[in-house]
Amino acid sequence: MRILIAEDDAISRRLLESSLQKWGHDVVAVSDGREAMQVLQATDAPPLAILDWMMPEMDGVQVCRAAVRGPTTERILYVILLTAKGQKKDIVAGLEAGADDYLIKPFDREELRARLNAGIRIVTLEQALAERVHQLEEALARVHELQRLLPICSYCKKVRDDQNYWHEVENYVSHRTAAVFSHGVCPGCRDSVLKVQLAELKQCH
Repeated sequence: MRILIAEDDAISRRLLESSLQKWGHDVVAVSDGREAMQVLQATDAPPLAILDWMMPEMDGVQVCRAAVRGPTTERILYVILLTAKGQKKDIVAGLEAGADDYLIKPFDREELRARLNAGIRIVTLEQALAERVHQLEEALARVHELQRLLPICSYCKKVRDDQNYWHEVENYVSHRTAAVFSHGVCPGCRDSVLKVQLAELKQCH
């Protein structure tokens, strides 16, 4: 998974980056809060971020607050806050700013991995849910489109779309839904068309 690391201490940043890459993640590493904010505002922003609390330009809490309340709110973002502040009021302040989890420095690598995996599970579920919602919205849009009044030719039975093009009914419906047509002959056509054609064939022989 693509993960952002924002840590101003070069050694800590390198240790984090090395660990995440070893675990198979694609890492974007920056050294201050303003750079972190620029990454999170990009169209391809990582869905998971590890932010140090104390950073120049913008601290981790400020980045977290701006990221979850800004124009990126429709995107999936899971934030783990790194902090040397272990008091309950500090942890509460970080979570209220929009962080999803936290780690107190110095942290254990295995604890980091466990919390990271928990975040990845949540992000994966949110991504799957978002995709399902998108599919449902598309399906509802197609249903809505088919509920509109459709101009249909009285003779050939073609229907006209919004661009004023005429289509065979089955092509029009198949293009906008998951419907698949199977062909048969209704009783009325069997009596009025097929029987007449069969009678004409017998007369020719």
